Amino acid sequence: MDDSDENPSTDRTTVGNQDEPAETPEAGVDTVDDEAIVDGEAAGSGDQADNAKDASDAGDADDADDAVHADDAVEPITLERFYEAVEAEGQSVLTAQQVARRLDTDQSTARDGLDELAATEDLGRLDVEADPVVFYPGEMNDLATQERVVVFPSRREIVVDQPTQYTRAQLAQFAHLVDTTGSDPGTRGYLYRIRQEDVWVAPFEDLEELLGSIRSVLPRRYAHLEEWVTDQWKRAHRFRLYTHEDDYVVLEAANESLMGNVADNHLEDEWLRAPISDTEAWVVESEIAAIKRALYEAGYPVEDDRDLESGEELDVEATTELRDYQQEWVETFLENRSGVYVGPPGSGKTVAAVGTIAAVGGETLILVPSRELADQWTAELLAHSTLDEDDVGQYHGGQKEIAPVTIATYQTAGMDRHRSLFDSREWGLIVYDEAHHIPAPVFSRSADLQAKHRLGLSATPVRETGSEEEIYTLIGPPIGADWDKLFAAGFVQEPEVEIRYVPWRDDAARDVYVSATGRERRRLAAENPAKIEEARYLLSKHPDKKALVFVEYLDQGEELADALDAPFISGETRHRERNRRFEQFRQGEIDTLVVSRVGDEGIDLPDAELAIVASGLGGSRRQGAQRAGRTMRPAGSAEVAVLATRGTSEEEFAQRQMRHLAQKGVRVRETNVGE
Repeated sequence: MDDSDENPSTDRTTVGNQDEPAETPEAGVDTVDDEAIVDGEAAGSGDQADNAKDASDAGDADDADDAVHADDAVEPITLERFYEAVEAEGQSVLTAQQVARRLDTDQSTARDGLDELAATEDLGRLDVEADPVVFYPGEMNDLATQERVVVFPSRREIVVDQPTQYTRAQLAQFAHLVDTTGSDPGTRGYLYRIRQEDVWVAPFEDLEELLGSIRSVLPRRYAHLEEWVTDQWKRAHRFRLYTHEDDYVVLEAANESLMGNVADNHLEDEWLRAPISDTEAWVVESEIAAIKRALYEAGYPVEDDRDLESGEELDVEATTELRDYQQEWVETFLENRSGVYVGPPGSGKTVAAVGTIAAVGGETLILVPSRELADQWTAELLAHSTLDEDDVGQYHGGQKEIAPVTIATYQTAGMDRHRSLFDSREWGLIVYDEAHHIPAPVFSRSADLQAKHRLGLSATPVRETGSEEEIYTLIGPPIGADWDKLFAAGFVQEPEVEIRYVPWRDDAARDVYVSATGRERRRLAAENPAKIEEARYLLSKHPDKKALVFVEYLDQGEELADALDAPFISGETRHRERNRRFEQFRQGEIDTLVVSRVGDEGIDLPDAELAIVASGLGGSRRQGAQRAGRTMRPAGSAEVAVLATRGTSEEEFAQRQMRHLAQKGVRVRETNVGE
């Protein structure tokens, strides 16, 4: 964004690294007799000492793979080899001794080769009295603007500067983005970590495909890392559930030792009816969810190959042609019969779900967070399928209709007195919209629905409570396209995201903040009066754009609505009034809405061109992605401005929320709003 003279600002070129919450320790590993499984290492703490050790590990861990034998010809020191040493060392200014160690040659050879490169100006050379001679790229900018990959194999971390779209797309298939730094060209860096669950759900047919993807982006092969990935891949294919020809469910282990040492140690006796063989056991069907959860926590996700019920037949066909990636989602789901569609808002998860309902062809229960979403689902079903109004019912506080396709709110479905909703029909498919938002009562009820096809929809299937294993085991693994792929194909436009650090302009407000503590401080920072002025400024810069202003607190929402002369929609707004305002916004009759959390989850506002997040930064990363996602659509540019009070915890919260978008390939820049 360009800042005018009336609102001066300075761009920050780097984002201060903030440590992520400590990783959950990996599940304990059981040793088996005929195929010993090696314990994974705990993730490092990330302090400087570990970084220094790991930087050494990055080059030394697997020297045996690339060792240069004494009788081999000495390989010359080229500029490309110098860059290899830079990558391994993790810094761009090196001594001849460091280069020699990294390239596995003697120091004299390294020094001579580096001197030759320095003479051609490909390298810079600096000789400081009392210090060793150091070498660095002749054009530091050349190194800064090209892709560099540094690997820390013992921690399974990968640092990439200026990654290409290809590299980011490959890494997204087997690694988790932990952090990003920088915003301007030459300063952008990404930190990835490969976790066990990333390997378990990697979208590859076999291990060799996965290893091939890893090798395609790393500077060389790392034996220790590949051994760990191989072990995790095998773990994901060690247990499976299948339906016996006599119509009961069997748990099968890959070998006798796994059944004896892993299953026996982690499964309760009452979950198994009887052993069938040394590698198979007849299981209690009502305990299938508990079995899957226990083995997942032990480090062994279960493949579910059971014959699931299709329910009463549903006469329905999809009337909208699916995009290629949506069709891939549906085909993957039909093969697995469970899973969570993961994609940015605007990618058509609901349309893909309608296609899935038609493909399954059984009566369907759809669970949603709000009545507004129930209305939207009804409209989507009628628009994209052959269903008519008599085929679709809603079950919530406003009305209670059971139909071949029934849409219910989580709140109502979680109540014991409405248990008949689950039991009254032979559902063939359960759809969990905004799957990351499922409340505990529905999770526990879902344990009884394991015999059904189960489909979740989510932009980001990660719960801040750490219960993603519940999503994985009770619904299914993630299914989805890489966001970069959708951006590149033009199906969804990448928004411009900016964190704007707003100073205190009111001394009295600043003084109250300084004297406050705890939760009150957070609220005062969120309600910084300067944010009203900043919101006005941003709207004045984009007078033709339809804008959403998100707030956490009702008082602030009302104050902003008055200042901006815009309607305020909150949980206290009557259902009919909400729908009227949303429709006015869609039709362009009003161009600005101030919304509370009611706008975070799935509300269909596809034409928003500007999102201003005025408060709510203490919420989850998923919430940040949802709010930014309200601007994602197939055409036109959209902007997201996140307002954080400078010098408060909001700075860290803003960076944490936006990392979720950076993980999906969205560029995030930062600006200090001028005093």
